[in-house]
Amino acid sequence: MQAKPLSSDHSTRELTAPVVAVIATTPETVVDDMDRAMRLAGAAEALPTGIRTQLKVNISWQHWYPGCSTTPWQIEGVTKALRAMGHTDLVAAHNGTVVVDSYEGEENNKHRVAQEKVGLPSIHLDSSPNRWIDYKPRAEMLALDDIFPEGIQIPESFPGTNIVHLPTMKTHVFTTMTGAMKNAFGGLLHRKRHWTHSVIHETLVDLLAIQQEIHPGLFAVMDGTFAGDGPGPRAMRWHIKDRILASSDQVAIDAVAAKMMGFNPMDIPFIRIAHERGLGCGDVADIDVRGEDISRVNWHFSGAENTFASRGQKLIYWGPLKPLENMLLRSPIVGWAFLASNLYHNGYWLKTKGRRRIEAALKTEWGRLFLSY
Repeated sequence: MQAKPLSSDHSTRELTAPVVAVIATTPETVVDDMDRAMRLAGAAEALPTGIRTQLKVNISWQHWYPGCSTTPWQIEGVTKALRAMGHTDLVAAHNGTVVVDSYEGEENNKHRVAQEKVGLPSIHLDSSPNRWIDYKPRAEMLALDDIFPEGIQIPESFPGTNIVHLPTMKTHVFTTMTGAMKNAFGGLLHRKRHWTHSVIHETLVDLLAIQQEIHPGLFAVMDGTFAGDGPGPRAMRWHIKDRILASSDQVAIDAVAAKMMGFNPMDIPFIRIAHERGLGCGDVADIDVRGEDISRVNWHFSGAENTFASRGQKLIYWGPLKPLENMLLRSPIVGWAFLASNLYHNGYWLKTKGRRRIEAALKTEWGRLFLSY
């Protein structure tokens, strides 16, 4: 899909050198290091006080798997840091998917216990009493108007609030890597968000444009204590990387994370398109990276691997089964796809490979910290 011309809203946006903080951390210091990374990246200036701030939790799987979903120390550290900066109205925002139960994920990933530890209330965007409202973006959309001609809907609770995204550093079978921009995919779009997978890069750019319209403050704190490569976000190989990233520029933080993983950020379509449309900076040479020198960092992650499930999906989204996409994924028979995904990930892969990797991760210092919650 070719990018449409920029709307006037974004063609006039002036980009100053964005700041991305990259700091090393340990299990003993990680909660305090969240605060240090956020201050280094200018969180106090980026997030106005006196309004609600939502911590957008990432649940990529209802089971705990290292590097897959928001960590409990992310929730604890970011909450404490925000309160120290004067934010008093905080809430954790969770979302489910057609294959992931957010309540089960909140429990198994120890999000709930971390929230209780710091007195942080939570909401589940897909559940009552939360409502979804129609929204007409001012920016010209690349994909969402075509996918949802009946209109775009967003959570009623989002406009007028700050959002702090809590992604992890990992690869993704559809987008090479996933970070701050992809984290909005789970919260800003309703349960039919999977309809956009065939235009996922353009969708992420559209969602960032909407976020910049509705949120007074945007920020991201990315956890790279455990990081994952290979066929993410679930069937990954985990690595201990002991890093935290933070930024108010959603494009820049994803670009820096991609660079550290070993990718050329501008080769990743959602980063490049967002950069070209003035929504942030995807060129690492123009980013003010503070804390760690990442000029020679290259983790040599692989983002080109697939699972059995993702191969089938790609045949539908971009392959010979494309003409059948509407029938297979947007009709009453779509349940077959959800069943297939659950059977593969929660059944076969988790039992044959995932469990051994989880057991090994729990024996590490970060695994022991996870168990301590």
